[in-house]
Amino acid sequence: MVADTLAGINGELTRYAGMIAQSENKELKNTLKQMRNACEQSQEELYQIAREKSYYVPAAKATDAEVAHVRDLFKQSSL
Repeated sequence: MVADTLAGINGELTRYAGMIAQSENKELKNTLKQMRNACEQSQEELYQIAREKSYYVPAAKATDAEVAHVRDLFKQSSL
């Protein structure tokens, strides 16, 4: 349930990013940024609580080799 809630919040953050990028109205853009920031804060708080109670266990950290591989992929695709 916690993972689903975090996934839902992440979806909201994605939608906010899209709306912010597409808005030409500065006041609306600032309001959306404030809403996004509040959403990010909620996500972080829920994440911390879930980690503390072991309701959510994040994926293992990437190895240095995995990070280097992904970095190389991005370098190649930007050429």
